[in-house]
Amino acid sequence: MEEDTDFRIRFSSLCFITDHVGFHGTIKSSPSDFVVIEIDEQGQLVNKASDEPIHKVNKILPGPNNLAKKTNLDPQNLSFEERSNQEVNTLAGCSGDDQNYEPGSEKEDTIEDGTSKGEEENIDVLGSLLDEKTNELLNRFACDVKEKWNSNTELIGPSSEFSLGRILDKNQRAILHSAIRQKFPFLITVGKNSEIVVKPNLEYKELCHLVSEEEAFDFFKYLDAKKENSKFTFKPDINKDHRKAVHHFINKKFGNLVETKSFPEPNYSADNPKVMITVRFREKAHKPRKRFLHGCQERRVIYTAFTLRKENLEMFEAVGFLAIKLGVIPSDFSYAGLKDKKAITYQAMVVRKVTPERLKNIEKEIEKKRMNVFNIRSVDDSLRLGQLKGNHFDIVIRNLKNQINDSANLRERILEAVENVKNKGFVNYYGPQRFGMGRKVHTDQIGLALLKSEMVKAVQLFLTPEELDDPVNRAKKYFLQTEDAKGTLSLMPEFKVRERALLESLHRFGVTEEGCIQAWFSFPHSMRIFYVHAYSSKIWNEAVSYRLATYGSRVVEGDLVCLDEDIDDEHLPSSKVVLPVLGYNIQYPKNKLGKWYQEVLSRDGLQTCRFKIPTLKLNVPGCYRKILKHPCNLSYQLIEEHDIDVTKEGSHIDEATLSLLISFDLDASCYATVCLREIMKHDF
Repeated sequence: MEEDTDFRIRFSSLCFITDHVGFHGTIKSSPSDFVVIEIDEQGQLVNKASDEPIHKVNKILPGPNNLAKKTNLDPQNLSFEERSNQEVNTLAGCSGDDQNYEPGSEKEDTIEDGTSKGEEENIDVLGSLLDEKTNELLNRFACDVKEKWNSNTELIGPSSEFSLGRILDKNQRAILHSAIRQKFPFLITVGKNSEIVVKPNLEYKELCHLVSEEEAFDFFKYLDAKKENSKFTFKPDINKDHRKAVHHFINKKFGNLVETKSFPEPNYSADNPKVMITVRFREKAHKPRKRFLHGCQERRVIYTAFTLRKENLEMFEAVGFLAIKLGVIPSDFSYAGLKDKKAITYQAMVVRKVTPERLKNIEKEIEKKRMNVFNIRSVDDSLRLGQLKGNHFDIVIRNLKNQINDSANLRERILEAVENVKNKGFVNYYGPQRFGMGRKVHTDQIGLALLKSEMVKAVQLFLTPEELDDPVNRAKKYFLQTEDAKGTLSLMPEFKVRERALLESLHRFGVTEEGCIQAWFSFPHSMRIFYVHAYSSKIWNEAVSYRLATYGSRVVEGDLVCLDEDIDDEHLPSSKVVLPVLGYNIQYPKNKLGKWYQEVLSRDGLQTCRFKIPTLKLNVPGCYRKILKHPCNLSYQLIEEHDIDVTKEGSHIDEATLSLLISFDLDASCYATVCLREIMKHDF
């Protein structure tokens, strides 16, 4: 990879506030050398075990995917958000144990005015739309489901689903949904983001405990047809308690859609007391879904809170992976702040539309991705960015050495540096990870393009490859050369969730200004605004450097000062001085800094920018950030690590190197790497 010279120049020009000499050392030698633990609003570390019990839910509905599959049949069980964000079909099909069973005349007697489809037609459809391997795997999955049901094995968890992959053509997806439900009535399909996932139909299984599988097939076929004025009749039944159980099941599961009544058989007598249950659609129950949904917007949404531990994993990649495993979208996750990649991090998160049990079901799978979830519990709402007190850091700095031409005692230099920053603080710069250190394109460059409404350029910047020969960068290079989104999508690895989401939108809408606007909406709001904030952060870093070079850290006329605590107005400490982070609702300092901000905005072509991007639904009000910060609860320890070299015969060299273990707390939005930079007087 080419050296990121622009980035190094940018950060080497940042100021220091303290006057000690400092020292050299290596940080982030491994993720375990840099541990970040979020501190919640109550001041508690989020890696501590929670005493709150896990919320219990009905065993028949172990997770949101089982709720989602009932959209057509049981709308009262779904929130408005769940229905509006998912493309769902409930499957009713035509098979019992024999997948080649064709319905006969008995079925036609029980469904009035209904129509039937031959099994061969569905097989042909599946064969024409699915490749041979996928078709074979689908059949194998269906067989596995039936075998487990027949052996009374529970089907709960991620292993009980099968993905057909992404089907970009909407009409093909609709045909596949229908064909699968005709062939496999004991399965359902859930479609989202062009992907079709097949799962067991637990309602079908439950009904099979009450009636024959043949009747269950016919009933789900009837529900799926939704033919006006039609009715379905179960076989005559002599057992009153059994009929009561069937009534109860139908009304509980599908009561908003259908109603049931009992009628005596035509040749009913004391000797033959058989009664038939007839099902009819409720009036207007089949009307357009939007009208029905209007009254359901206030239904409670499921929120599950948890602590996420991740290791050496980018935040957005982690969220994307969790979203795929849980069958939701990245914007269903909320969090208080972003965390480092090359580190072990602990943070609070909340996911919508996922039960605690469903989240627990994927614990084993996500361990392979170096993630863990714990403290899982039900809550009432999502998290907001900034909804935290700060972060706790446990850091190991290895290979400690004096600065060049510094002959002082190393231990004394380290003690001096740590105590100096503990007492005087550090310049509160945004850290290099906010901008994508080491990359050809930095996040602030993408943010600037978005602010200037240069949507095609922003997409091109996002998909700019690094100087590496790997599948991801080969795919990006191909896109910049061809603008072939579909071809690039076939080259882009599955784990690159953001890139694939963007490319799918570009394939659908085109690589035009309007198409690129739609493509940015494939990202959640928090990700879209992240790039704009990165630009504002870069300008703030430049502003504080200019301010310190011009006035030092002292308070001067025209400064903006934070009065959030009781302080002596005659001796305003420099730690109260703030500078604005760009946005539409800020004031500029009434000194040289105000003019400097205007010149920078003009330099970047934003002299008329209002920091609102209506096309992307982004509004950036701005805020104020203190120019100096102090680490809290700081403690440290020096340890010796011994390297033994016995390669020379008869010799024994025992060389000790120093490492520094340092722990401290920082307020939200402060960067440990920036604090360490001030301590060590060394750019990383």
